[in-house]
Amino acid sequence: MKNLTFENGDRMPIIGLGTWKSEPGQVKQAVYWAIESGYRHLDCAAVYQNEKEVGEGIAQAINEGLVKREELFVTSKLWNNSHKYEDVKPALEKTLSDLGLDYLDLYLIHWPISFKRGIGFAKTRDEFYTYLDVPLTQTWEGMQHLKTLGLAKHIGVSNFNQAKLREVMNIGGQKPEMNQVEMHPYLPQKALVQFCRENGILMTAYSPLGSPDSRNESHKNDPVLLNDPVIELIAKKHGASIGQVLIAWSVARDIAVIPKSTNQARIKENLAAAKLKLDQNDLMELDDIGVEFRFINGKFFTGPESPYKLSDLFE
Repeated sequence: MKNLTFENGDRMPIIGLGTWKSEPGQVKQAVYWAIESGYRHLDCAAVYQNEKEVGEGIAQAINEGLVKREELFVTSKLWNNSHKYEDVKPALEKTLSDLGLDYLDLYLIHWPISFKRGIGFAKTRDEFYTYLDVPLTQTWEGMQHLKTLGLAKHIGVSNFNQAKLREVMNIGGQKPEMNQVEMHPYLPQKALVQFCRENGILMTAYSPLGSPDSRNESHKNDPVLLNDPVIELIAKKHGASIGQVLIAWSVARDIAVIPKSTNQARIKENLAAAKLKLDQNDLMELDDIGVEFRFINGKFFTGPESPYKLSDLFE
């Protein structure tokens, strides 16, 4: 398994288990199966509302001797309703309590937008804060404090564009060590990847298989990444699944990747993508795939009641 290495030498396995949209009642078993299969990188978030079950899966694996805590790399994320400086530490403490852990390996600001305390998803204007109310720099100061306390070994962001990254980098101190964004051949994020590389910021790709479980009415006309004929031909060439090709694409770019599954066979299959080596022709074909699409479009945060624009989120 390839690893990404932080500036202090800590390593993160490049393939992890994502837990977004993993249903309660399933995610404990999925986490246990993942660790049993060899995963050592788990990606969580408070807003997924399943961190207690994730913690139960971790605890079961540790109690049965499958793994030690220090062998795991666990990521979680600060939700939008805890961006004020005084709310950052309590939010992480709640996550640690739910996960049954003493520290996180990586803690990320989930989105560069703020809701008022106690709001799960802001719907009306008075449920949002603006950047004047709660500057990103205030939230980043809170994140740096967590690292100083040892509650999070590494800190970073998610869904940050270049402008927002510059904003937090300009305050000095610890720069973001990770930026987690949607990434796949339909959304390779080349400019953002280049910026992060130039500034020593590691990257993680979420929704690496597209968003196959988002087939509701608003997504009914979305392209289906897992049905793409170019990717299908590459998969056949290597005797691999389409999902494995998509995971291997991120690995080849030295970008961490966190496919989600609660199916035991699929969990194992996704991890086996670590052994798939795409050649230059494969990478060129994926680079020239001819489709551009963002599955997580951010419109749920930028409606008419929101003070935020899509340009606050994406390039």
